[in-house]
Amino acid sequence: MDTELLKDALPKIVTELPGPQAQALIERRSTAIPATIACGYPCVIARGAGAMLEDVDGNIFLDWVGGVGVLNLGYSHPKVVAAVSEQALRYFHGMMNIVTHQPYIALAEQMNRIVPTRSTPRQTMFANSGAEAIENAVKLARGATGRPNILVFNGAFHGRTLMAVHMTGKRAYSEGLGPFPDGVYRVDFPYLYRRPEGMSEEEAVRYYLTRLEDALLQASPPAQTAAFVLEPVQGEGGFIPAPFAWVEGLRALCDRHGILLIADEIQTGFARSGKMFVSNWWAEGGFAPDIITSAKSIAAGLPLSAVTASQELFDSLPPGLLGGTYGGNPLACVAGLEVIAAIERDGLCERSAEIAERARAAFSSWQEEFEQLGDVRGIGGMLGMEFVKSRVSKEPDAALVTAIVKHAAQRGLLVEAAGIYGNVLRFLSPLVITDLQLEAGLSILHDTIAQLTARA
Repeated sequence: MDTELLKDALPKIVTELPGPQAQALIERRSTAIPATIACGYPCVIARGAGAMLEDVDGNIFLDWVGGVGVLNLGYSHPKVVAAVSEQALRYFHGMMNIVTHQPYIALAEQMNRIVPTRSTPRQTMFANSGAEAIENAVKLARGATGRPNILVFNGAFHGRTLMAVHMTGKRAYSEGLGPFPDGVYRVDFPYLYRRPEGMSEEEAVRYYLTRLEDALLQASPPAQTAAFVLEPVQGEGGFIPAPFAWVEGLRALCDRHGILLIADEIQTGFARSGKMFVSNWWAEGGFAPDIITSAKSIAAGLPLSAVTASQELFDSLPPGLLGGTYGGNPLACVAGLEVIAAIERDGLCERSAEIAERARAAFSSWQEEFEQLGDVRGIGGMLGMEFVKSRVSKEPDAALVTAIVKHAAQRGLLVEAAGIYGNVLRFLSPLVITDLQLEAGLSILHDTIAQLTARA
């Protein structure tokens, strides 16, 4: 199927999964690639367009994983393809520590315009991955404050490099990899669905704010604390949004003690939340962060990440301390410019809000229908559904979610699990999804849940 037809297609499975060609490639993969780079999906991509992908056997899937938030703009956006192709004819590479190239400057200018850090004027540096952005944000915070410690949150995911995986709350990503870098301390995140029994949400917000105060008393004193680092919506942790009232209190705490606030918007950025960044919502409330890291959908799938902060913070570091061979690659930068242009031109922040409204309405109605669906939550088009064995005990039902993911894939819908207990389904539909594709995906997911819960 050609790209234009694929963009508007609906899920269609024409072979047993995995199909014969996919099975042969999966077998080659098992020989050539370490099993620790795990994959549980029965498809091998041949091409992608919009929210859809076609595998090597002609099966067509609706992709609600999108590289875990990389494809807000979908597969094979024509303007991104054209821009990258044009740049490839000029030069592939230019290292900004050696030669200056225009795409890096142009994208940094756009990022400085759209990224809502508290202080201005802003500056932006580029790296390759979200983990690299986190590493550089930590360097910046430590260098600017002269303080060694970083406070992070239970349930967080910040990457797979040694520092970033130590900052990550899910021990499955770091088991057996220590010893880890010093100076990382962990505190409770406001997981309101699992708040202490008997507390209202308002009381819970106050409770979790006291946990922050406790951390500064018992773990890392303010004079030794460079920054708090948090995801505005915890991704791997279970699509748990940070309550705005709690973020406002965290911001005030940081201000009292001269601590920086770093927002890890690697998954939440680029229109996913209904605004360009969740930090735009925070800025409107008067509690914008000092440093914002971004990646994933920044360049439509090319390796690129960014750290944006005030010039004052960056100027606190000596020349040459930051940089890297491939950071801000010209091909990735021109892709990033087209991503920002497309989001603004095509109204994808507004489209994210529309998708979220329809998806949340469906998920909320399912919550009434299925006893096992305990919670629906998120911000904008980043929604999670938490499944439990009992709404009273809230005992996680990871087995049900695993089965939903497996059975949905067999029907042509790719969804992914999340959560510290593995019992959350995440919704990360590309923002270019058509209404018909959205309805098709909701129908597949509903029927899958209905079928599996009926067996329970």
